[in-house]
Amino acid sequence: MRYEAIVIGVSSGGMNALRYLFSALPAEFGMSIIVVQHVSARSDSLWIKLLNDVSNLNIKEADEKEKIEAGNVYIAPSNYHLLIEKDKTFSLTIDERVNFARPSIDVLFESAAEAYQSKLIGVVLTGSNNDGTNGIKRIKECGGLAVIQDPETAESSYMPASAMAAIQPDYILTLENIAELLMKFNQNFE
Repeated sequence: MRYEAIVIGVSSGGMNALRYLFSALPAEFGMSIIVVQHVSARSDSLWIKLLNDVSNLNIKEADEKEKIEAGNVYIAPSNYHLLIEKDKTFSLTIDERVNFARPSIDVLFESAAEAYQSKLIGVVLTGSNNDGTNGIKRIKECGGLAVIQDPETAESSYMPASAMAAIQPDYILTLENIAELLMKFNQNFE
């Protein structure tokens, strides 16, 4: 199967998980990656710079109406929901919080599932609420691939455990194995 994009949802413990994942992926990684990390509404984007410092990839905050380009990592801005339109561009909204979060993982995952259908990989990492559960369910319903961090290896196991309880994931893996799996699927992308 040829996948076009990866969506990643992460909450508490996420900075360490993303730092590991992005440092493990090679510069020539071709698929676009879109991330919701739960952050404070007042968060600046300094943490994105820190991720860029350890990564071979181009990591940036997503902009309104920006076209999603292969090989980039896009991060949802603080205090905005990030949605993907059918034409593979971003929309930002300040709609109500979902699962106490804005940006919400479910909002990103559900819109990405509609836009990419079976060409999407959804990844749920460490976190301490159930945001991402409905979204990963929608990804599976649209024919996408569901990857969940093994809760026993997550800094906070609640979010991956909640996702696992809702669906039959395609993969339950450690961070190391998630990086390897994404690289394997990326080979089919080129």
